[in-house]
Amino acid sequence: MQAVTVTQLNEYIKGLFSSDPQLASVCVTGEISNFKRHSTGHLYFTLKDEESAVSAVMFRGDAQKLRFSPGPGMKVIVLGRVGVYPKSGQYQVYVNIMQPDGIGSLYMAFEQLKEKLYKMGYFDPGHKKKLPRFPQKIAIVTSPTGDAVRDMIRILGSRYPLSNILVCPVKVQGEGAASEIAGMIAYINKFRLADLIITGRGGGSLEDLWAFNEETVARAIYESEIPVISAVGHEPDVTISDYVADCRASTPSNAAEIAVFDRRELEQSLERAYFTIRKYMGDKIISYRNRLNVIAQKPLMHSPYEYFDERKMYLSMLEQRISSSGRMALERCRRKYLSLAASLEALSPLKVLARGYSMVSGEKGIIKSASMICPGDRLGITFADGAGKCTVDSVELYKKENDNG
Repeated sequence: MQAVTVTQLNEYIKGLFSSDPQLASVCVTGEISNFKRHSTGHLYFTLKDEESAVSAVMFRGDAQKLRFSPGPGMKVIVLGRVGVYPKSGQYQVYVNIMQPDGIGSLYMAFEQLKEKLYKMGYFDPGHKKKLPRFPQKIAIVTSPTGDAVRDMIRILGSRYPLSNILVCPVKVQGEGAASEIAGMIAYINKFRLADLIITGRGGGSLEDLWAFNEETVARAIYESEIPVISAVGHEPDVTISDYVADCRASTPSNAAEIAVFDRRELEQSLERAYFTIRKYMGDKIISYRNRLNVIAQKPLMHSPYEYFDERKMYLSMLEQRISSSGRMALERCRRKYLSLAASLEALSPLKVLARGYSMVSGEKGIIKSASMICPGDRLGITFADGAGKCTVDSVELYKKENDNG
């Protein structure tokens, strides 16, 4: 028996795998473990069940087509082929298609993106903008050939013909639709082409509506400075765009109803306002007319000179009263002044001196007691009509009598 190399053995086994039609296309279900996303974009993982495991790889070209993000612990169904990697001699499943086991891949992708954007704050009510009450320009981002755009144009024209409608044609289904929708929303914002944006389409399957579940559309709506109404599908249909938009409409027709006032309701409101203002102004005119009649009956309006004569007499009377009050006040002040002057004069020391008394002073001021002087002190004596100097020869203090005698 001739010996072969390891490489030859692995190549032979690889040929056996490649020639087996049952291994050329296999469908395997299992749980993902040891998951790794390589920097090249390839996915490496292990598929396992309760008893066994098998290695698997999904190359970048196929991995980019996935609408959900696989991860450890996720149960999936894969479609591919079984082959041998010659360098390691290990056989593995080369996966072309993958979908979640028991749940549609689109639904899982929807839930994953919904959770991601929720954590990023895309659904935050505080970020949502108010719709303009009377939009002058409305941009409709949708397919130009669908029933949805015709319904919206008809309803907008009927309800509020003052608005200008700008139809912005885009693909709403299939490859590239999400990019067109997002690009159109950004274009309208860049050039401020409208006061309000409506984006959406008619009903369809989850696959048909998928463009409005793409992250690129969600980001364009979130970053739009112009308010956006999302109108995708029918009442039960809910897309990511509905969560991000400033307002969600159940249908495209409902979006047109939300976007503008009904002109008939507006006309009725204006008519009510007209009658309210008319009644208010009528009541005001009647009130002012009555006041004018009252003023017209006043004497001043019939004989203004008589009114001025009365005012002159009144002013003359006030002048007399003020003058009389001034004289009386002045007389009171004069009497009070004389009284105070008399009291002050009675307390004047000059009056006391005039009665024969004199005032003795020393170096320290007025002498009030004999105890304040000593023999030999020089004193000054002040009389009513002059003053003199003297020297103390002796001092005699009088003893005070006590209460007991």
